Amino acid sequence: MSIEKFQFGEFNNSPVYLYTLDNGNGLSAEIINYGARICKLVYKGIDVVLGKETCEDYVNDDLFFGAAVGRNANRIGRAELVIDGETYNLSANQLGNHLHGGVEGFDKKLWNVAAIDGNEPSLELTYISPDGEEGYPGEVKVKITYTLTADNSLKIHYEGVSDKDTALNITNHSYFNLNGHNSGTANGHSLKVESDYYTPNGQGCLPNGEIVSVKNTPFDFTTAKVISENMAIESEQTKPTKGFDHNFVLNGSGYRQVAELKGDITGITMQVFTDCPGMQFCGGNYIKEDFIYKDGATYQKYGGLCLETQVFPNWNSFSHFKGAILRKGEKYDSVTAYKFL
Repeated sequence: MSIEKFQFGEFNNSPVYLYTLDNGNGLSAEIINYGARICKLVYKGIDVVLGKETCEDYVNDDLFFGAAVGRNANRIGRAELVIDGETYNLSANQLGNHLHGGVEGFDKKLWNVAAIDGNEPSLELTYISPDGEEGYPGEVKVKITYTLTADNSLKIHYEGVSDKDTALNITNHSYFNLNGHNSGTANGHSLKVESDYYTPNGQGCLPNGEIVSVKNTPFDFTTAKVISENMAIESEQTKPTKGFDHNFVLNGSGYRQVAELKGDITGITMQVFTDCPGMQFCGGNYIKEDFIYKDGATYQKYGGLCLETQVFPNWNSFSHFKGAILRKGEKYDSVTAYKFL
C-alpha cells in the first residue's frame, strides 16, 4: 500500500537506495538496490531476516545476507561450465570451485529500480550482465521483481534472457529467524520439507552425484521436525559443515508448496512455494559471532537459516541432474514465494 525511498549509502561513487514496501496488512520489507538485498522483512512487528547495519557492511559482506545470487546459485565444480562440449572457465572463488556467481556476482552489483505502488507494492530490479562476466558467455538481461502480496507473501519473480547460450539459476540468500532476527539460534524452529531425497555432499560441499533417500537420516523433514533434534542424529554428512548445508530434491513439479518453517517462540509460520527442483537448506553454520549487525545485534552461529530454491548444485557435472542452461533468446522465468501466517 506504500513505498518509501531514501539514500542508504554509496557504492563506486553511486548512490545506494533503500526502499520500504508495506502491504498494509502486517507485512513490510526493506530492500536495497546494492545486490538486490532484502535488509528487513517485518511480519506483525517482528523482523524475521538477519541483516547488516550499514551500506559499507553489505559491500564487505561475504555471507550473502539477503542477496540475490547469480548468475548461478550455489556451486559449479572445478569452476567449469560446459555447454554443448565447449568449456567456459568461470571464476574460482571457493576451494577451486565456482560459488554463487563468482567473485563479483549479482550480490555485488548495483541494480536499477522501478517502484510500483498499489495494493500489492513491488520493486522491479534490473541488471545487464555483460558477456564474459565471471567467465559466463552471453550478455544477460535480468529482472527480479519483489512483491508484497495481499495474503502476506513475499513473492520473488526471476526473469532473464541472453544473447548467447549460457547458464542462469538465481536464488535469494536471506537468513530467516521467525522468532526475530536477534533472538538467538533458529535451531528450535520446526521444519517440514516436501522432499523424499537429498543430494549428499562430497569434498568442498559439492554434491557427489548421488540421490539418496532421507529416510533414517538427519535430512528427514517429511514431517515437521525440530531442527536441533535432527542435528543431533549422527551423520558423516553433517560433520564437515557442522550442521546442514545440503540440497533437497523437492517432490513434485511446477509451482507448489515445498516447505514450512515455524518459530518456536512466536509461532510465526513461513510457507515456501517455488517452481524449482531443489532447495538448499543452510542452517547458518557460518554466521560470524564477533560482528555488530543491524540494530546493534550480535548474532549466534545458527542464528538464521536459508531456504534457497534452485537447480541442484554441481548440476553441470551430472547428466541426471536437471541443468540450468539458458538458450539464446529463450526466457528464464521462475517464481519463489515466502508466505507468512
